[in-house]
Amino acid sequence: MAGDAPDGDAAAERRQLTVRALARVEGEGRLDVAVRNGSVESAQLNIYEPPRFFEAFLRGRDFREPPDLTSRICGICPVAYQVSACNALEQACGASVDRRVVELRRLLYCGEWIASHALHIYFLHAPDFLGAPDSVALARSQRGAVERGLALKKAGNAILETVGGRPIHPVNVRVGGFYRAPTRTDLAPLAETLRRALDDAIETVRWVAGFEFPDVRLESTLMALHHPERYAIEDGDIRTSGGGGFPVADFDDHVVEYHVPHSTALHARLDGERYLTGPLARYTLHHEQLSATAREAATAAGLDTECRNPFRSIVVRAVEVVYAVDEALRLIEAYERPEPPATPVTARAAVGRGVSEAPRGLLYHRYHLAANGLIESANIVPPTAQNQDAIEADLADRIGEHLDLDDAALTALCERTIRNHDPCISCATHFLDLRVVRR
Repeated sequence: MAGDAPDGDAAAERRQLTVRALARVEGEGRLDVAVRNGSVESAQLNIYEPPRFFEAFLRGRDFREPPDLTSRICGICPVAYQVSACNALEQACGASVDRRVVELRRLLYCGEWIASHALHIYFLHAPDFLGAPDSVALARSQRGAVERGLALKKAGNAILETVGGRPIHPVNVRVGGFYRAPTRTDLAPLAETLRRALDDAIETVRWVAGFEFPDVRLESTLMALHHPERYAIEDGDIRTSGGGGFPVADFDDHVVEYHVPHSTALHARLDGERYLTGPLARYTLHHEQLSATAREAATAAGLDTECRNPFRSIVVRAVEVVYAVDEALRLIEAYERPEPPATPVTARAAVGRGVSEAPRGLLYHRYHLAANGLIESANIVPPTAQNQDAIEADLADRIGEHLDLDDAALTALCERTIRNHDPCISCATHFLDLRVVRR
């Protein structure tokens, strides 16, 4: 890293950054901006965490292990990794999963959406709009709001613990279903918690709708899962904002990952173009499939049928919390305990592909299985890898519009721009250093 230092001051900055990376295992990144003759020459988000080699870890492992192994990739959205892995492996093995298992997975996933979105809205994103440096400072001025965020996070965690066995890295998910399915009696306390959470979720939409938003528009292609019967979460085929779409089996024909010198995270292109997955894509493509309560909240918040303003993504996430709570209540009301809790799955030599909608966007898994059930190869494409190119383009646009700001103000704007997209590095509060080279 020292080799790209243009001067002594920049080298000192990098050294400080390296120290901070050691203190924060996850969520560290740097932004390098080059401005030439008053124009943005480059805006690079440098994710420099070491590669984690999960795909390599999976080679030679039994086909039943990925749901548990890959869930360790992320402590915020482990269910997304479990469900995408199960979808891929069950497809490879030709297994048809019980409808009641699918519904239970969706309930578990709703818990993750509630917990993850509440975390981002209240503790990572809202301080940007309210002039607070962090959620601790925000709690001093808006204690009631922060307590509401904690209550929502707790409600999401309660679903994860009841259905998944524990709130962080659930252990109850397996290929074919669950190790144990909860009874209706087990779920009854959840319904009580969620009825209170629905009021908090609706109030959250009202709260964030009152923030001030810059008038910006992101032009990247949007991509999200589509399900013919409901707002896609745990499965679906793929749709894009250009009116196209393709089955999951064709994902590798359309989405190509590639390395860039400045980041250990891969970038990705959709048919050669930058694109964005996540809440803005889901809402813009499928808002009509939200529940009536969520649609009413969106309308009251001033959301149109399309939302391409990344700053307003906080409103879309709040609407998705309303939907996830509403959907969880519906699933609990209609719950039929799957018996047995899992469908037997027999391995075969095949390739399986699976997707689901993590809180931050579409998550893709692909596995090549040998006849004995061992994994020959694996590929995992997380949302942040897919979004990183679009995030950098968004950064370049915002910087170009505000070159009159001093470095401190421009740094703050860049951090806000990054947080708008809730990347997987969002667990870090101060994750970004800005180095502007003005030529």
